Amino acid sequence: MIPLQDHPLRYALTNELHARPFPSLEAPCEAVYLAIKQPIDAANRDRGADRAHLLALLDRHGAVHPQPEATHFSSTLGRHDLKWESHTEFVTYSAFSSGLAERAFDPALAEVFPAAWLAEAPGKRLAAVTIRVEFLPEDPAEINARLDQWFVPESLACATIIEGAAVVAGDFRIDAAGQMRFAVFVKPGTGARRVGRIVQRLCEVETYRAMSMLGLGRARELTARLNALDPQLSSLVVGMTDEARLSEETLHALLAVSAELEGLAMQHSFRFGATGAYEAIVLQRIEVLRETRFEGRQTFGEFFMRRYDPAMRTVKSAERRLVQMAERATRAGELLRTRVDVERSAQNQRVLESMDRRADLQLRLQHTVEGLSVVAISYYAVSLASYLVLPFAEAAHLQKSLVTALLVPLVVGAVWLMVRRIRKAMH
Repeated sequence: MIPLQDHPLRYALTNELHARPFPSLEAPCEAVYLAIKQPIDAANRDRGADRAHLLALLDRHGAVHPQPEATHFSSTLGRHDLKWESHTEFVTYSAFSSGLAERAFDPALAEVFPAAWLAEAPGKRLAAVTIRVEFLPEDPAEINARLDQWFVPESLACATIIEGAAVVAGDFRIDAAGQMRFAVFVKPGTGARRVGRIVQRLCEVETYRAMSMLGLGRARELTARLNALDPQLSSLVVGMTDEARLSEETLHALLAVSAELEGLAMQHSFRFGATGAYEAIVLQRIEVLRETRFEGRQTFGEFFMRRYDPAMRTVKSAERRLVQMAERATRAGELLRTRVDVERSAQNQRVLESMDRRADLQLRLQHTVEGLSVVAISYYAVSLASYLVLPFAEAAHLQKSLVTALLVPLVVGAVWLMVRRIRKAMH
């Protein structure tokens, strides 16, 4: 039997299910996370530059290199475990270390990524997170005391997650060192993989939140431009009913507005689509934490509902408004083109009527000319016939005037018949 052939993508697609595994972390520990993105056209960036930047960091510690086409990689940098991932628009670096520093959220933790190395990054810093993982105290008052010391109370989000396995907290503010802080308190005996999943999801929440909110800046810029185009479009639509205004001029102006709206849609379609995808990931990551309220504090879901959801609704509103204005301009353009076509048809009808009148006039003139031509031809024909008949008339003693008078009706009739026959043959 001929063996059944595998689809060429079978193994690649299966391996994708196991790509980017969660880290395995033993509490207590600390994590430093960094996401780098090029500001413009990041999806089409030079990924070789990302790889070169990673290799520069690995070479500082003499670590091994990843495969040429790798999209994720793990290694060891001194006392830190490094995890690198390449995504559609950004790359991430995660460094994990065992134990806790004496000073909570010490800025020195971020020095695992040297400043000189960061300065050569092929992009800009999108997210920077420091996560402190320690054991869950038995007394909740101890947690509250630490949270009040570490975070800004009015923006603090804190929740018990995964059926009480851990308490997570963060205020989503950037500290003086440029880092965002999260604290994780895990129950003793919590598995290392579960701790790793919690840390990874907190990093993902912050990264995808930042990525999705890039659409907010675009939405605000777009809204300002739409605010300027909306009155123009409305004026052109209203002007369509003005008979004194030339339809073709209105159509050209309307096409210019429609073309700009289509251009704006092309410029913003990728970012708005990406924003929707990143928003879905953020909400899904929060959902899988399975939050319950801790000591009456707001949960992550409540924090995002109050501050994040309005931003996403603004982006969606700008996207819908752009689509609606483009559709409105298209409908108005179709109506105006119909009006222009009707006006042109009326003009063509008038031109045809004018041509008919001119043709009729020409026909009448032709008939008149034909009548005159019969008279002229008959005049010369009578003269010639007279020269032919007069000798015979003199022999018969007939008067010249009488002979001429008799010839006139005969010649005129003959000429008329001849002209009519010629005209009939031509038609």
